[in-house]
Amino acid sequence: MAKLSNTINIENRKAKFDYQFLDTLVAGMVLRGTEIKSIRAGKAGLSDSYCYFRNEELFVRNLHIAEYEDASFYQHEALRERKLLLTKQELSKLLKKVKDQGLTVIPTRLFVNEKGFAKMEIALAKGKKLFDKRDDIKKRDIEREMSRKF
Repeated sequence: MAKLSNTINIENRKAKFDYQFLDTLVAGMVLRGTEIKSIRAGKAGLSDSYCYFRNEELFVRNLHIAEYEDASFYQHEALRERKLLLTKQELSKLLKKVKDQGLTVIPTRLFVNEKGFAKMEIALAKGKKLFDKRDDIKKRDIEREMSRKF
């Protein structure tokens, strides 16, 4: 069996700017037919996606996986909601924190593991205020200036 390349790493860069990550988990995904082929081709986007609970199960919505070009008549919907696979303990822990503390679950990274399965890294996050975002911009600018001097 050929060894799969582990080069697929699609990140949600906007989430790092808008949220403060408290905890991260890796979840499996329920995919249909040609979706995994599109992910392996790198044709997916996390920019507007978010996670939510329905019947104590975790789903991701607005995850864009482009249609597979070489498929015949069977195609998947690009923006359908997809179920995330976590253990019952992880799900109950996340659900409790989301309900009690007003936190949210954000998809941060989509990748293919060494076995060839698509995985999603999700983060339990707290929204940043405007002044927190300004502080991050200021820190980033200072680091950039320091790296230019040396």
